[in-house]
Amino acid sequence: MSIKKIRGRHIFIYLALFTLIIAAWVFIFSPKTSKPSEEIVLVDTTQLIKPLPVKEKYLGFYKDSIEVLESRIKRNQNVAEILQPYNIKPQKIHQLAQISKPIFDLRKINTNRNYKLILDLDSIKTAKAFVYEPNAFEFIVFNLQDSLYVTKHLKEADTVQKEISGIIYNSLYQDMVDRGASAELVNRFVDVFGWQVDFFRIQKEDKYKILYEEIVVDDQVVGIGKIHGGFFEHFNSQYYAVNFDQGKGEDFFDLEGHSLRKAFLRAPVEYTRISSRYSGRRFHPVLKRYKSHLGTDYVAPRGTPIRAVGDGVVSEARFKKYNGNYVKIRHNGTYSTQYLHMSSIAKGMRPGTKVKQGQTIGYVGSTGLATGNHVCYRFWKNGVQVDPLRVKIPPSEPILENFLDDYNQQKNKIVAALDSISYPQDNKVVFARIQ
Repeated sequence: MSIKKIRGRHIFIYLALFTLIIAAWVFIFSPKTSKPSEEIVLVDTTQLIKPLPVKEKYLGFYKDSIEVLESRIKRNQNVAEILQPYNIKPQKIHQLAQISKPIFDLRKINTNRNYKLILDLDSIKTAKAFVYEPNAFEFIVFNLQDSLYVTKHLKEADTVQKEISGIIYNSLYQDMVDRGASAELVNRFVDVFGWQVDFFRIQKEDKYKILYEEIVVDDQVVGIGKIHGGFFEHFNSQYYAVNFDQGKGEDFFDLEGHSLRKAFLRAPVEYTRISSRYSGRRFHPVLKRYKSHLGTDYVAPRGTPIRAVGDGVVSEARFKKYNGNYVKIRHNGTYSTQYLHMSSIAKGMRPGTKVKQGQTIGYVGSTGLATGNHVCYRFWKNGVQVDPLRVKIPPSEPILENFLDDYNQQKNKIVAALDSISYPQDNKVVFARIQ
Protein backbone atom coordinates (compact mmCIF):
# COMPACT_ATOMS: atom_id res chain seq x y z
CA MET A 1 0.00 0.00 0.00
CA SER A 2 1.45 3.31 -0.82
CA ILE A 3 2.32 5.96 1.73
CA LYS A 4 -0.19 8.35 0.18
CA LYS A 5 -3.06 5.88 0.71
CA ILE A 6 -2.08 5.36 4.36
CA ARG A 7 -2.00 9.10 5.09
CA GLY A 8 -5.40 9.53 3.43
CA ARG A 9 -6.99 6.96 5.73
CA HIS A 10 -5.48 8.61 8.80
CA ILE A 11 -6.84 11.95 7.75
CA PHE A 12 -10.25 10.41 7.24
CA ILE A 13 -10.15 8.79 10.70
CA TYR A 14 -9.02 12.08 12.32
CA LEU A 15 -11.88 13.95 10.65
CA ALA A 16 -14.41 11.36 11.83
CA LEU A 17 -13.12 11.52 15.39
CA PHE A 18 -13.13 15.27 15.29
CA THR A 19 -16.72 15.29 14.03
CA LEU A 20 -17.78 12.93 16.87
CA ILE A 21 -16.06 15.09 19.47
CA ILE A 22 -17.80 18.23 18.17
CA ALA A 23 -21.16 16.44 18.16
CA ALA A 24 -20.64 15.18 21.71
CA TRP A 25 -19.65 18.66 22.89
CA VAL A 26 -22.73 20.17 21.28
CA PHE A 27 -24.95 17.47 22.84
CA ILE A 28 -23.55 17.92 26.32
CA PHE A 29 -23.28 21.66 26.49
CA SER A 30 -26.17 22.88 24.34
CA PRO A 31 -29.44 24.01 26.14
CA LYS A 32 -31.92 21.20 26.66
CA THR A 33 -35.37 21.59 25.19
CA SER A 34 -38.29 20.19 27.14
CA LYS A 35 -41.97 19.84 26.75
CA PRO A 36 -44.00 22.82 27.93
CA SER A 37 -44.77 22.38 31.67
CA GLU A 38 -48.17 22.94 33.19
CA GLU A 39 -48.85 26.30 34.91
CA ILE A 40 -47.72 26.36 38.57
CA VAL A 41 -50.53 27.26 41.01
CA LEU A 42 -49.70 28.59 44.50
CA VAL A 43 -52.08 27.22 47.14
CA ASP A 44 -52.87 29.08 50.43
CA THR A 45 -52.81 26.17 52.87
CA THR A 46 -54.44 28.29 55.58
CA GLN A 47 -57.63 28.06 53.57
CA LEU A 48 -57.48 24.30 53.59
CA ILE A 49 -56.95 23.94 57.37
CA LYS A 50 -60.13 25.09 59.12
CA PRO A 51 -59.68 26.14 62.78
CA LEU A 52 -61.63 24.23 65.39
CA PRO A 53 -64.64 26.15 66.72
CA VAL A 54 -64.06 27.91 70.06
CA LYS A 55 -66.30 26.41 72.72
CA GLU A 56 -68.26 28.93 74.75
CA LYS A 57 -68.10 28.76 78.52
CA TYR A 58 -70.48 29.67 81.34
CA LEU A 59 -68.84 30.16 84.74
CA GLY A 60 -65.94 27.99 83.60
CA PHE A 61 -68.08 25.14 82.20
CA TYR A 62 -68.43 24.37 78.49
CA LYS A 63 -71.94 25.30 77.44
CA ASP A 64 -72.35 22.31 75.14
CA SER A 65 -71.83 19.89 78.05
CA ILE A 66 -74.10 21.40 80.72
CA GLU A 67 -77.71 22.19 81.45
CA VAL A 68 -78.63 25.21 83.61
CA LEU A 69 -81.64 24.94 85.90
CA GLU A 70 -82.95 28.22 87.38
CA SER A 71 -85.26 28.52 90.38
CA ARG A 72 -85.93 30.34 93.67
CA ILE A 73 -85.38 29.29 97.26
CA LYS A 74 -88.64 27.99 98.72
CA ARG A 75 -89.76 28.60 102.28
CA ASN A 76 -87.75 26.50 104.79
CA GLN A 77 -85.73 24.98 101.93
CA ASN A 78 -82.06 24.19 102.55
CA VAL A 79 -79.09 23.39 100.33
CA ALA A 80 -79.19 19.65 101.03
CA GLU A 81 -82.79 19.50 99.83
CA ILE A 82 -81.75 21.24 96.60
CA LEU A 83 -78.60 19.21 95.85
CA GLN A 84 -79.37 15.64 96.92
CA PRO A 85 -81.78 14.93 94.01
CA TYR A 86 -78.84 15.70 91.69
CA ASN A 87 -76.46 13.04 93.04
CA ILE A 88 -74.62 15.14 95.62
CA LYS A 89 -74.09 13.08 98.76
CA PRO A 90 -74.71 14.49 102.27
CA GLN A 91 -71.01 14.17 103.14
CA LYS A 92 -70.04 16.37 100.22
CA ILE A 93 -72.72 18.93 101.12
CA HIS A 94 -71.34 19.03 104.67
CA GLN A 95 -67.81 19.60 103.37
CA LEU A 96 -69.07 22.37 101.09
CA ALA A 97 -70.84 24.08 104.00
CA GLN A 98 -67.61 24.04 106.02
CA ILE A 99 -65.28 25.46 103.36
CA SER A 100 -67.79 28.13 102.26
CA LYS A 101 -68.17 29.82 105.67
CA PRO A 102 -65.46 32.49 105.12
CA ILE A 103 -67.30 33.61 101.96
CA PHE A 104 -70.95 32.74 102.63
CA ASP A 105 -72.74 30.70 105.27
CA LEU A 106 -75.02 28.26 103.45
CA ARG A 107 -77.35 28.22 106.45
CA LYS A 108 -78.29 31.81 105.62
CA ILE A 109 -79.91 31.31 102.24
CA ASN A 110 -83.14 33.30 102.11
CA THR A 111 -86.59 32.57 100.76
CA ASN A 112 -87.29 33.83 97.22
CA ARG A 113 -83.63 34.44 96.37
CA ASN A 114 -82.57 33.24 92.91
CA TYR A 115 -80.32 30.23 92.41
CA LYS A 116 -79.02 28.11 89.50
CA LEU A 117 -77.91 24.51 89.25
CA ILE A 118 -75.31 23.61 86.62
CA LEU A 119 -75.93 19.99 85.64
CA ASP A 120 -74.12 17.43 83.50
CA LEU A 121 -75.79 17.11 80.12
CA ASP A 122 -76.56 13.40 80.44
CA SER A 123 -79.27 11.13 81.77
CA ILE A 124 -77.91 11.22 85.35
CA LYS A 125 -77.98 15.04 85.65
CA THR A 126 -75.27 15.28 88.32
CA ALA A 127 -74.85 18.80 89.75
CA LYS A 128 -71.52 20.39 88.84
CA ALA A 129 -72.14 23.71 90.65
CA PHE A 130 -74.67 25.58 92.77
CA VAL A 131 -74.97 29.32 92.07
CA TYR A 132 -76.73 31.48 94.70
CA GLU A 133 -77.68 35.16 94.48
CA PRO A 134 -77.77 36.67 98.00
CA ASN A 135 -78.74 40.05 96.56
CA ALA A 136 -79.23 41.84 93.26
CA PHE A 137 -75.56 42.82 92.95
CA GLU A 138 -73.59 39.61 93.44
CA PHE A 139 -73.65 35.84 93.09
CA ILE A 140 -71.70 33.00 94.71
CA VAL A 141 -70.53 29.88 92.85
CA PHE A 142 -70.23 26.67 94.88
CA ASN A 143 -68.21 24.26 92.73
CA LEU A 144 -69.27 20.65 93.37
CA GLN A 145 -66.70 18.78 91.32
CA ASP A 146 -63.76 16.78 92.69
CA SER A 147 -62.07 19.92 94.01
CA LEU A 148 -64.65 21.79 96.12
CA TYR A 149 -64.27 25.56 96.17
CA VAL A 150 -66.38 28.71 96.50
CA THR A 151 -66.03 32.05 94.69
CA LYS A 152 -67.92 35.34 95.00
CA HIS A 153 -68.64 37.47 91.93
CA LEU A 154 -70.08 40.93 91.32
CA LYS A 155 -72.71 41.23 88.62
CA GLU A 156 -72.17 43.67 85.81
CA ALA A 157 -74.11 46.83 86.66
CA ASP A 158 -75.04 49.73 84.39
CA THR A 159 -75.62 53.29 85.57
CA VAL A 160 -78.43 55.11 83.78
CA GLN A 161 -78.88 58.87 84.07
CA LYS A 162 -82.49 59.74 84.90
CA GLU A 163 -84.48 62.84 85.74
CA ILE A 164 -87.98 63.26 87.10
CA SER A 165 -90.26 66.18 87.89
CA GLY A 166 -93.74 66.68 89.24
CA ILE A 167 -96.38 68.83 90.83
CA ILE A 168 -97.80 67.57 94.11
CA TYR A 169 -101.57 67.13 94.33
CA ASN A 170 -101.85 64.39 96.98
CA SER A 171 -98.64 63.70 98.90
CA LEU A 172 -94.99 63.88 97.89
CA TYR A 173 -94.57 60.14 98.34
CA GLN A 174 -97.66 59.11 96.38
CA ASP A 175 -97.15 61.61 93.55
CA MET A 176 -93.50 60.65 93.07
CA VAL A 177 -94.25 56.93 93.10
CA ASP A 178 -97.08 57.48 90.61
CA ARG A 179 -94.56 59.09 88.26
CA GLY A 180 -92.20 56.14 88.44
CA ALA A 181 -89.98 57.01 91.41
CA SER A 182 -88.94 54.30 93.84
CA ALA A 183 -89.45 54.57 97.60
CA GLU A 184 -85.66 54.79 97.93
CA LEU A 185 -85.53 57.85 95.68
CA VAL A 186 -88.34 59.57 97.64
CA ASN A 187 -86.59 58.96 100.96
CA ARG A 188 -83.21 60.14 99.73
CA PHE A 189 -84.75 63.26 98.17
CA VAL A 190 -86.44 64.07 101.48
CA ASP A 191 -83.12 63.67 103.30
CA VAL A 192 -81.43 66.12 100.88
CA PHE A 193 -83.90 68.92 101.69
CA GLY A 194 -84.74 67.73 105.20
CA TRP A 195 -83.70 70.98 106.92
CA GLN A 196 -84.89 73.39 104.21
CA VAL A 197 -88.40 72.01 103.71
CA ASP A 198 -90.94 70.71 106.25
CA PHE A 199 -92.09 67.65 104.31
CA PHE A 200 -94.80 67.03 106.88
CA ARG A 201 -96.50 70.25 105.83
CA ILE A 202 -96.37 69.92 102.08
CA GLN A 203 -98.74 72.20 100.20
CA LYS A 204 -100.82 71.36 97.14
CA GLU A 205 -98.97 72.31 93.92
CA ASP A 206 -95.53 72.27 95.56
CA LYS A 207 -93.05 71.22 92.83
CA TYR A 208 -89.93 69.09 92.57
CA LYS A 209 -87.21 68.10 90.09
CA ILE A 210 -84.43 65.53 90.55
CA LEU A 211 -81.34 64.54 88.55
CA TYR A 212 -80.21 61.07 89.62
CA GLU A 213 -78.78 57.70 88.60
CA GLU A 214 -80.47 54.32 88.47
CA ILE A 215 -78.42 51.15 88.91
CA VAL A 216 -79.50 48.44 86.47
CA VAL A 217 -78.50 44.75 86.77
CA ASP A 218 -79.81 42.07 84.41
CA ASP A 219 -82.09 44.69 82.81
CA GLN A 220 -83.73 45.32 86.18
CA VAL A 221 -83.52 48.52 88.24
CA VAL A 222 -81.98 47.43 91.55
CA GLY A 223 -81.29 50.74 93.26
CA ILE A 224 -80.60 54.45 93.16
CA GLY A 225 -77.07 55.66 92.61
CA LYS A 226 -75.86 59.23 92.86
CA ILE A 227 -78.29 62.14 93.12
CA HIS A 228 -76.64 64.91 91.11
CA GLY A 229 -79.03 67.66 92.09
CA GLY A 230 -82.53 68.57 93.12
CA PHE A 231 -85.06 71.38 93.19
CA PHE A 232 -88.07 71.97 95.41
CA GLU A 233 -90.58 74.81 95.37
CA HIS A 234 -92.44 75.18 98.68
CA PHE A 235 -94.60 78.13 99.80
CA ASN A 236 -93.37 79.96 96.67
CA SER A 237 -89.78 79.62 97.88
CA GLN A 238 -87.30 77.84 95.60
CA TYR A 239 -84.59 75.54 96.93
CA TYR A 240 -81.71 74.06 94.91
CA ALA A 241 -79.38 71.24 95.94
CA VAL A 242 -76.07 70.56 94.18
CA ASN A 243 -74.00 67.44 94.85
CA PHE A 244 -70.31 68.21 95.31
CA ASP A 245 -67.29 66.52 96.89
CA GLN A 246 -64.60 68.77 98.33
CA GLY A 247 -62.41 65.93 99.53
CA LYS A 248 -64.51 64.67 102.45
CA GLY A 249 -67.20 62.79 100.60
CA GLU A 250 -70.25 63.91 98.66
CA ASP A 251 -72.52 66.52 100.21
CA PHE A 252 -75.29 68.86 99.04
CA PHE A 253 -74.96 72.64 98.87
CA ASP A 254 -77.22 75.57 98.01
CA LEU A 255 -76.57 78.23 95.38
CA GLU A 256 -74.36 80.19 97.78
CA GLY A 257 -72.25 77.16 98.67
CA HIS A 258 -73.77 76.58 102.11
CA SER A 259 -74.21 72.96 103.15
CA LEU A 260 -77.77 71.65 103.18
CA ARG A 261 -76.80 68.91 105.61
CA LYS A 262 -76.98 69.54 109.32
CA ALA A 263 -75.33 67.77 112.21
CA PHE A 264 -78.56 65.72 112.55
CA LEU A 265 -81.06 64.12 110.21
CA ARG A 266 -84.50 65.66 110.22
CA ALA A 267 -86.24 62.46 111.37
CA PRO A 268 -85.27 59.06 112.84
CA VAL A 269 -87.20 57.10 110.19
CA GLU A 270 -87.40 57.53 106.45
CA TYR A 271 -90.23 59.64 105.10
CA THR A 272 -93.38 58.77 107.02
CA ARG A 273 -96.18 60.50 108.92
CA ILE A 274 -96.14 62.48 112.18
CA SER A 275 -99.02 61.38 114.39
CA SER A 276 -98.23 63.61 117.32
CA ARG A 277 -95.98 66.63 117.65
CA TYR A 278 -94.04 68.06 120.58
CA SER A 279 -96.60 69.68 122.89
CA GLY A 280 -96.89 71.04 126.41
CA ARG A 281 -100.44 69.69 126.66
CA ARG A 282 -101.72 66.66 124.77
CA PHE A 283 -104.55 64.22 125.49
CA HIS A 284 -102.81 60.88 126.06
CA PRO A 285 -104.54 58.06 124.15
CA VAL A 286 -103.70 55.45 126.82
CA LEU A 287 -103.84 57.43 130.07
CA LYS A 288 -106.94 59.32 128.90
CA ARG A 289 -105.80 62.61 130.36
CA TYR A 290 -103.97 65.73 129.29
CA LYS A 291 -100.22 65.83 129.87
CA SER A 292 -97.14 67.21 128.17
CA HIS A 293 -95.73 65.29 125.22
CA LEU A 294 -92.06 66.21 124.93
CA GLY A 295 -91.38 64.18 121.81
CA THR A 296 -92.46 63.74 118.20
CA ASP A 297 -94.26 60.54 117.16
CA TYR A 298 -93.53 59.10 113.72
CA VAL A 299 -95.96 56.43 112.52
CA ALA A 300 -94.38 53.61 110.51
CA PRO A 301 -94.97 49.88 109.91
CA ARG A 302 -93.69 47.50 112.56
CA GLY A 303 -90.08 46.55 111.88
CA THR A 304 -89.19 49.76 110.02
CA PRO A 305 -85.52 50.59 110.76
CA ILE A 306 -84.96 53.46 113.22
CA ARG A 307 -81.78 55.39 112.51
CA ALA A 308 -79.50 57.51 114.65
CA VAL A 309 -80.00 61.13 113.57
CA GLY A 310 -76.35 61.93 114.22
CA ASP A 311 -72.98 60.57 115.26
CA GLY A 312 -72.68 59.78 118.94
CA VAL A 313 -72.30 57.26 121.74
CA VAL A 314 -75.11 55.10 123.15
CA SER A 315 -75.81 56.04 126.76
CA GLU A 316 -78.85 53.75 127.31
CA ALA A 317 -80.29 50.74 125.47
CA ARG A 318 -82.86 48.77 127.45
CA PHE A 319 -86.52 48.20 128.31
CA LYS A 320 -88.64 50.33 130.65
CA LYS A 321 -92.30 49.98 131.55
CA TYR A 322 -93.49 53.14 129.78
CA ASN A 323 -90.71 53.66 127.22
CA GLY A 324 -90.71 50.05 126.08
CA ASN A 325 -87.51 49.14 124.24
CA TYR A 326 -85.53 52.33 123.72
CA VAL A 327 -82.10 53.74 122.89
CA LYS A 328 -80.63 57.04 124.04
CA ILE A 329 -77.61 58.63 122.32
CA ARG A 330 -75.28 61.38 123.53
CA HIS A 331 -74.05 63.27 120.47
CA ASN A 332 -71.81 65.83 122.16
CA GLY A 333 -71.81 68.10 125.18
CA THR A 334 -74.90 69.92 123.88
CA TYR A 335 -77.23 67.43 122.20
CA SER A 336 -78.78 64.05 123.08
CA THR A 337 -81.61 62.08 121.43
CA GLN A 338 -83.88 59.21 122.49
CA TYR A 339 -85.97 56.68 120.51
CA LEU A 340 -88.88 54.90 122.26
CA HIS A 341 -91.33 51.97 121.78
CA MET A 342 -89.03 49.84 119.59
CA SER A 343 -90.15 46.34 118.70
CA SER A 344 -86.51 45.39 119.23
CA ILE A 345 -83.16 47.07 119.74
CA ALA A 346 -80.57 46.53 117.00
CA LYS A 347 -77.77 44.06 117.65
CA GLY A 348 -74.73 45.59 119.31
CA MET A 349 -76.54 48.57 120.84
CA ARG A 350 -75.28 48.92 124.42
CA PRO A 351 -73.89 51.77 126.56
CA GLY A 352 -70.56 52.94 125.15
CA THR A 353 -71.27 51.82 121.56
CA LYS A 354 -70.31 54.43 118.95
CA VAL A 355 -72.92 55.02 116.23
CA LYS A 356 -72.83 56.92 112.95
CA GLN A 357 -75.48 59.19 111.48
CA GLY A 358 -78.06 57.05 109.65
CA GLN A 359 -77.03 53.80 111.37
CA THR A 360 -79.90 51.46 112.33
CA ILE A 361 -80.27 51.37 116.12
CA GLY A 362 -83.63 49.59 116.42
CA TYR A 363 -86.97 48.83 114.78
CA VAL A 364 -90.41 50.44 114.99
CA GLY A 365 -92.84 48.76 117.34
CA SER A 366 -95.38 49.46 120.09
CA THR A 367 -93.69 48.31 123.30
CA GLY A 368 -94.31 50.24 126.50
CA LEU A 369 -97.11 52.80 126.78
CA ALA A 370 -98.18 52.86 123.14
CA THR A 371 -101.35 52.12 121.17
CA GLY A 372 -99.83 51.49 117.76
CA ASN A 373 -96.57 51.09 115.86
CA HIS A 374 -94.52 54.27 115.98
CA VAL A 375 -91.30 55.76 117.31
CA CYS A 376 -91.39 58.57 119.85
CA TYR A 377 -88.36 60.75 119.09
CA ARG A 378 -87.05 63.00 121.86
CA PHE A 379 -84.39 65.69 121.66
CA TRP A 380 -82.30 67.36 124.38
CA LYS A 381 -80.31 70.59 124.10
CA ASN A 382 -78.15 71.52 127.08
CA GLY A 383 -80.09 69.03 129.21
CA VAL A 384 -83.53 70.44 128.34
CA GLN A 385 -86.04 68.66 126.07
CA VAL A 386 -86.91 70.78 123.02
CA ASP A 387 -88.92 70.42 119.83
CA PRO A 388 -86.53 68.76 117.30
CA LEU A 389 -88.43 70.32 114.39
CA ARG A 390 -87.90 73.85 115.69
CA VAL A 391 -84.42 73.75 117.17
CA LYS A 392 -81.72 75.48 115.12
CA ILE A 393 -79.04 72.95 114.23
CA PRO A 394 -75.60 74.12 113.03
CA PRO A 395 -74.89 73.26 109.38
CA SER A 396 -72.00 71.23 108.07
CA GLU A 397 -68.94 72.80 106.48
CA PRO A 398 -69.63 75.13 103.51
CA ILE A 399 -67.69 75.12 100.23
CA LEU A 400 -64.06 75.91 101.00
CA GLU A 401 -62.44 78.80 99.15
CA ASN A 402 -60.00 76.59 97.21
CA PHE A 403 -62.95 74.55 95.85
CA LEU A 404 -65.19 77.51 95.03
CA ASP A 405 -64.35 77.75 91.30
CA ASP A 406 -64.89 74.02 90.77
CA TYR A 407 -68.13 74.16 92.72
CA ASN A 408 -69.47 77.10 90.69
CA GLN A 409 -68.82 75.20 87.45
CA GLN A 410 -70.64 72.15 88.79
CA LYS A 411 -73.46 74.30 90.17
CA ASN A 412 -74.03 76.08 86.85
CA LYS A 413 -74.21 72.76 84.99
CA ILE A 414 -76.65 71.18 87.45
CA VAL A 415 -78.88 74.24 87.78
CA ALA A 416 -79.10 74.58 83.98
CA ALA A 417 -80.11 70.94 83.68
CA LEU A 418 -82.74 71.30 86.41
CA ASP A 419 -84.15 74.47 84.87
CA SER A 420 -84.45 72.73 81.49
CA ILE A 421 -86.91 70.17 82.87
CA SER A 422 -90.54 71.09 82.33
CA TYR A 423 -93.34 69.92 84.57
CA PRO A 424 -95.57 67.16 83.19
CA GLN A 425 -99.11 68.05 82.23
CA ASP A 426 -100.38 64.54 81.56
CA ASN A 427 -99.04 62.53 84.52
CA LYS A 428 -96.07 61.29 82.49
CA VAL A 429 -92.45 61.46 83.56
CA VAL A 430 -90.47 64.24 81.90
CA PHE A 431 -86.74 63.72 81.23
CA ALA A 432 -83.82 66.04 80.57
CA ARG A 433 -80.08 65.50 80.24
CA ILE A 434 -77.04 66.91 81.99
CA GLN A 435 -74.83 68.57 79.36
